[in-house]
Amino acid sequence: MTETDQSQPLSKGARITGARRDDLQDELKSRYEAGESIRSIAQSMGRSYGFVHNVLAETDVELRKRGGANRRKA
Repeated sequence: MTETDQSQPLSKGARITGARRDDLQDELKSRYEAGESIRSIAQSMGRSYGFVHNVLAETDVELRKRGGANRRKA
C-alpha cells in the first residue's frame, strides 16, 4: 500500500477497490487464519460482519464453522 492509501481510514460504507482491496484481503486473511474471529475483525475495523465475510470469501480462505470451542459434538 502506498502512504496515501494507508493514511485514509476505512470508513463505514466506503467502497474499497483495486490495490487497496488486494492489501485489505491479505490483511484480513492473515488475521482470520491466525485465529481472530470475523466479528472481532469487523469491530476493530468499524465495518460490518458481512463486509469482512465477503472480503474473506473473495480470498478463498476456508471459513470456520459456527459455534467456536464450546459447541457440542453431535
